[in-house]
Amino acid sequence: MESTGDAKYEPTRPLAVPSPAVHPANSDEAEAATAQYLRRRRCAIWCCGCLATTVVLLGIVALVLALTVFRVKDPVLTMNRVTLEGIDGDLGTVSTHPVSVNATLSADISIENPNAASFAFSRSETDFYYAGETVGVAYAPAGEVGAGRTVRMNVTLDVLADRVSPNVNATDLIFGQDYNVTSYTEITGRVNVLGIYKRDLDIKMNCSITLEVGAFTTVQSKATDCVANVS
Repeated sequence: MESTGDAKYEPTRPLAVPSPAVHPANSDEAEAATAQYLRRRRCAIWCCGCLATTVVLLGIVALVLALTVFRVKDPVLTMNRVTLEGIDGDLGTVSTHPVSVNATLSADISIENPNAASFAFSRSETDFYYAGETVGVAYAPAGEVGAGRTVRMNVTLDVLADRVSPNVNATDLIFGQDYNVTSYTEITGRVNVLGIYKRDLDIKMNCSITLEVGAFTTVQSKATDCVANVS
């Protein structure tokens, strides 16, 4: 009985209450800092990607321009035709010049510009030779050839009679004869690409021309062989 009473009046023990979780005060700050770092990192990666893409695109554009617009091609100079007009021959007044010859020589020259920019050239000169002697000099005015275009020039000169007469006889003029004439043309100019890239060009052309002359008539070139050099 006593044991029962003792048990009855035994004091009750309080129930154990779990203690609340303890979180460090700087946990939220660390998470915020981490999120901010990740945002900055993504932004940096995005900026680097945009920069790399821009550099690649600029490189491609520069390569295309270098292979097309900024690649200066050599202009093409062509001697299309040579015409001898107004041939006038008669007996000379001295024994050294038994035949006197006067004539007008015309040359049709074209300049082709294959570039994407215009080609401006200065006043040009064409020299004609026969039998090693200069028989005439023709000049063409300065001009400009547009991009991808061709310009034709007609130059005319009076043949120097005193240079030709010693090498011509009356029989050749009456019955016909082939005369080999050579010419030298030089043109200097510049290709200007958007005002950024400029290149000076010097075009030199040597031609061998065969003229069939007879019966004091107008004669065109029978054959023309030219070699041009651009520097």
